[in-house]
Amino acid sequence: MSVLIGEDCIACDACREECPNEAIEEGDPIYCVDPDLCTECIGHYDEPACISVCPVDAIGPDPDNAESMEELKLKFEQIQRGE
Repeated sequence: MSVLIGEDCIACDACREECPNEAIEEGDPIYCVDPDLCTECIGHYDEPACISVCPVDAIGPDPDNAESMEELKLKFEQIQRGE
């Protein structure tokens, strides 16, 4: 499942810099996550890096983009191949 940045976002840029898939973009007024690029850091880290660096706990699971571990691994592989 992709992550979602909530309204508590303070636009500090910490999450965007940590995202290995460049799935986080600056939005107005809060940052947003591209669910097609978010793999919850599967293949990179043990947990989503954005969640662990967010100083205001504004990032969590996106209930509208639920994916299994298998789907996240497949998405990671496709991103790595440039598909």
